[in-house]
Amino acid sequence: MSEDEELSYSAAIQEASKSICRFPLIPVKGIPLMSYIANNFDAISAFCPDSSDLLIATYPKAGTTWTQEIVDLLLHNGDAETCRRAPTPVRSPFLEICNPPPIPTGLELLSKMAPPRIIKTHLPFQLVPAGFWEKKCKAIYIARNAKDNVVSYYHFDRMNLTQPEPGPWEGYIHKFMHGECILMCSAVPWGSWYDHVKGYWEERDKRNILYIFYEDMKENPRREVERIMRYLDLSLSDDIITRIVELTSFTAMKENPMANYTCIPKSVFDQSISAFMRKGEVGDWKNHFTPEQSAEFDADYERQMKQADIPFRTEFY
Repeated sequence: MSEDEELSYSAAIQEASKSICRFPLIPVKGIPLMSYIANNFDAISAFCPDSSDLLIATYPKAGTTWTQEIVDLLLHNGDAETCRRAPTPVRSPFLEICNPPPIPTGLELLSKMAPPRIIKTHLPFQLVPAGFWEKKCKAIYIARNAKDNVVSYYHFDRMNLTQPEPGPWEGYIHKFMHGECILMCSAVPWGSWYDHVKGYWEERDKRNILYIFYEDMKENPRREVERIMRYLDLSLSDDIITRIVELTSFTAMKENPMANYTCIPKSVFDQSISAFMRKGEVGDWKNHFTPEQSAEFDADYERQMKQADIPFRTEFY
């Protein structure tokens, strides 16, 4: 995307933000999606990627932007200036996102980019356009433990004025636990965390999906950056890897205007309520869950994940 197109994108967001509202959820094959996405889902589902495209898939607030920045830097040899050419949603379009005109949809942004492209999605595995798997595209999935994920998603829904009103924390926990619900007011966008993380986990070997854990990235970012590098069939020097690790630290990204979503106006992302990049910690859930809530959540987690062998960690020991 050219500089003029980037400015046009920013201007479009500013213009459309005047009429932004919290969009209702509509089920698509049982998955609650915001109405603008649901109403355009036929076009989203028909998207045909190039075999060189890379899909970065996550449940919301699980390390998406972090991974997008790591990948962009890896593909550009750690060149920080090149990776400041445009904000994250312009460099790495959000496949399914649809907002009121004149904001371009993810599909419109992708149509103006030449492959290979870095493409972001929050869609559960079963809703990802089949072309990604038919073309054997590489895909990276990032998973974050449920307790920290629900805390981060709650604060995001408070500040994201396009998603349904989250309500009080104690009620939001139950929305997250239910994920998908007949009553859309009792659901969260993109549905069940449990089904989401299990869906990609079950398909990871068959579809050559690199499955990464947020907690591993926090514990040893260099190791995980190198894993991603090898998956992308790249070979970068130790010095460049060190630079990428430094550039993608939480502090560096929080201060990077091309990565911290300050490009989105306050009428859409009200960062006075909560920063888009809030804490980025493992174990912050302890500051939100009461002992009773934690026990109830753990019991429900055991029920929903009893057949899964996904090695999540909720804290470092």
